[in-house]
Amino acid sequence: MSPLTETVLFVFALVALGYLAGLTGYLKAETGDALSQFAVGVALPLLLFRTMVEADFHGAAPWSLWATYFVAVAVVWTCGHLVTTRVFGREAQAGVVGGVAASFSNLLLLGAPFMLGVFGQAGFEILSLILSVHLPAMLMASIILFEVFGRGGGVHPIQIVREFLRKIFVNPLVIGILAGLLWRVTGLALPGLAARLVDALADIAGPVALFAMGFGLRKFGLSGNIRPALALTVLKLFLMPAVALGMAMLLGLPPLSAKVAVAAAALPSGVNSYLIAMQFGTGQGLASNQLTIATACAAVTMAFWLTVAQAVFG
Repeated sequence: MSPLTETVLFVFALVALGYLAGLTGYLKAETGDALSQFAVGVALPLLLFRTMVEADFHGAAPWSLWATYFVAVAVVWTCGHLVTTRVFGREAQAGVVGGVAASFSNLLLLGAPFMLGVFGQAGFEILSLILSVHLPAMLMASIILFEVFGRGGGVHPIQIVREFLRKIFVNPLVIGILAGLLWRVTGLALPGLAARLVDALADIAGPVALFAMGFGLRKFGLSGNIRPALALTVLKLFLMPAVALGMAMLLGLPPLSAKVAVAAAALPSGVNSYLIAMQFGTGQGLASNQLTIATACAAVTMAFWLTVAQAVFG
């Protein structure tokens, strides 16, 4: 078994273990929620903090990297919206859910440990460049579309900006990134005890996040909307990484940055599409089914796209 295949299987095995723990009732449902809160609220923010403090971003070509990833996001979000509304005849609000489901990669709970496992710390540093922009950009787009489609087209710019800023500056991941950048500016080394505490919690972020993600999948399941969910899954797992691959070649990204961008685009959808569906009050079944199907298929498709990226970029 190749190291790449073994790493992919290891990552998804942790997800499967979490799923089985929830499915069998071995752990209580509250345990999964607590693990997710710990991963998102403590461990992953500290991992991002440490990365911002210690990373060497030289040669990461952030503008080209961001263009590569977000062109793929824009193309697939548009396709997801059109497929949901034009092909399957759903309303515009459900179209927003379809667009988000097809384009909002699980960069956090799955992407962070995956990049660490496959590409090491250097790969995670590049992912952090995407993640630092991904959260604000996708959140802002979601809030705007919620205003446009969720409230009958009454868009209030000041209200949109206020809501965006409120959500951004209470987000623990954003706080971790900003705190790391501020500490980096000081040029000071972390005190020994603080560094040990950060390292201890940051080092367990990956396994805890993967296990919590698997546990969380248990609550979604499958309930109708299978055909549109499958169509959105194809867009997410095949079209989005294909667009990212083409953009990386077109813009001449460095090999590691290109491979990380393709891998990030090939990640399955995160829970954000389901949360937006809950806000809209429509498309919940579509979002949950797509999330479950895409995650189940991603073990195979991720290995495929990593092999393609390795062949193309060396």
